[in-house]
Amino acid sequence: MVAHVVPSIHTTSDPTYQTALHQYDRAVSYLNLPDGLVEFMKWPRRELTVNFPVRLDSGETQIFTGFRVHHNTVLGPSKGGIRYSTHVNLDEVRALAMWMSWKCALVNLPYGGAKGGVIVDPRAHSLMELSNLTRRFTSELIILIGPKIDIPAPDMGTNAQTMAWMMDTYSMTVGYSVPAVVTGKPINIGGSAGREEATGRGVIVCMLEALRQQNVIKSPKDISVIVQGFGNVGSNAAQRAYDLGFKVVAVSDISGGYYNKNGLNIRDMRDYLTKSPTKSLEGYRGAEKVTNAELLELPCDVLIPAALEGQLTGENASRVRAKLIVEGANGPTMPEADDIFRDRGIMVVPDILANAGGVTVSYFEWVQGLQEFFWDEDEVYRRLERILIRAFDDVTATAERYNVDLRTAAQITAINRVAQATLTRGFYP
Repeated sequence: MVAHVVPSIHTTSDPTYQTALHQYDRAVSYLNLPDGLVEFMKWPRRELTVNFPVRLDSGETQIFTGFRVHHNTVLGPSKGGIRYSTHVNLDEVRALAMWMSWKCALVNLPYGGAKGGVIVDPRAHSLMELSNLTRRFTSELIILIGPKIDIPAPDMGTNAQTMAWMMDTYSMTVGYSVPAVVTGKPINIGGSAGREEATGRGVIVCMLEALRQQNVIKSPKDISVIVQGFGNVGSNAAQRAYDLGFKVVAVSDISGGYYNKNGLNIRDMRDYLTKSPTKSLEGYRGAEKVTNAELLELPCDVLIPAALEGQLTGENASRVRAKLIVEGANGPTMPEADDIFRDRGIMVVPDILANAGGVTVSYFEWVQGLQEFFWDEDEVYRRLERILIRAFDDVTATAERYNVDLRTAAQITAINRVAQATLTRGFYP
């Protein structure tokens, strides 16, 4: 019997958090765990909401709201990104922190899960304003972050420069340089080679493993790939697939989708993006313009949703024509869509496996920072591929054992690792 004396945070209408809780309930039902342990792993360990002032270039002061959630710390210090977006809310951060717990456990990293964010449109602010915002937000987080407590990283709307500001603010506060307090930093201040490309590259490692499992023996040039999202994850996944000879037929960003059935030149598109005054693919002439919704339903062998949560739903899942879905984003597939894909025989490589390349190389960066001993890019990629392939094998073995899809298998594997560590440690006091 489990008693709780505070209002349940799990009464939520937020679809992202509902998805995370639904997935957890489904996976944990296969494990014979004590009720109290099941409840413990469902709740965030701690949450922080802050409201803080930022001086704008105009001289005015604006108040921003930010969050940091530690979901679980049984396996080690918590780890997770910081996102800047107008869509950030506490329930979304709770969901992402929970997924980080399972992701880290799945690839056997000594981390728990965390996530954070600020409600802001980073494109609407100057570099100086973003610096001021980041430094003030970091100062509010000082009570929760540290190289042995909680290690932030970049996420949607943030980047290596954001992490440099966070690291410098923390270091100035404690009085000495602490590179290991964040990951995803620029290389010249302790970042790791390969970190920027890690998540997208890991997506393609998992795509290759899934194609092998499906016994797809076609040449890469005969396998069509669609990537939704052209940010850090999507653009690097598309680039890696293109470099390996796959035919990337469509990509999308905030300006819409771009389709060419004969294949896109991803290098040319990335070059166009860096020179675009709108920081988007708007106006790119080497493809047919489609909507983001249409892009998800175009014919292809592999679909990589690498944009936002909740893109594949019960409404559009029956029209998706991909044979394989590899999730670059966190939570892009709603539970009802998962059921439809399962019934249709479409394999879905879940987010906590497919996009774990980022946190894996973040772990490498953290280790290198603590030891002050750095690896070259080839070494980083060798270690990354070995960890992801091992995790993929673990998930497929669990899927066969329980006769479940890969998402449920990944969550069963990860949740059980956290559960067994909790049982070994016991509850304090």
